[in-house]
Amino acid sequence: MPRLILVGGGARSGKSRFALARARALGARRVFIATAEALDDEMRDRIARHADERGADFATVEEPRRLAAAVAAASARADVVLIDCLTLWLSNLLVDGLDEAAIGGAIDELTAALAARRCHVIAVTNEVGLGIVPAAPLARVFRDVAGRAHQAVATIADEIYLGALGVVLRLRPDPVAIATADGGVDA
Repeated sequence: MPRLILVGGGARSGKSRFALARARALGARRVFIATAEALDDEMRDRIARHADERGADFATVEEPRRLAAAVAAASARADVVLIDCLTLWLSNLLVDGLDEAAIGGAIDELTAALAARRCHVIAVTNEVGLGIVPAAPLARVFRDVAGRAHQAVATIADEIYLGALGVVLRLRPDPVAIATADGGVDA
């Protein structure tokens, strides 16, 4: 049965590196769905660094908005699909002016596509709900929609990992364990 794997955590926590290793362990036909957009020089440089880090062994699909459709299409031709990342996708939708209800509908479409997957899917995301309540209304909406998206995907995920302080922990399935650099877990 194809696995749905959710990998979350803070910025620079090791989550993307772990997700890449986990994807490589799950199959040879790999699709990377990138949700970032190169809207400025810093982001272009960041995207280029990420592409160099993952290498040429992933087919890349750039899809900043229609994530459910991209997952469904990639799932038909891959052993494993790696989405990086859910929070950038959500911020793209917010910046486009979608309200919480419309974003909720997009999250529902995504979870339906994930539930219907025909291959392993790894979804990387940033945990943004561990800090204080943001002062700006848009930041509060972002935090709320990200939390709802994380709950929706976590509900159907077979495996859940959390990166913090450079360590990736497996939360599901039990027991909690430290994940290894090759995408496995310490015994």
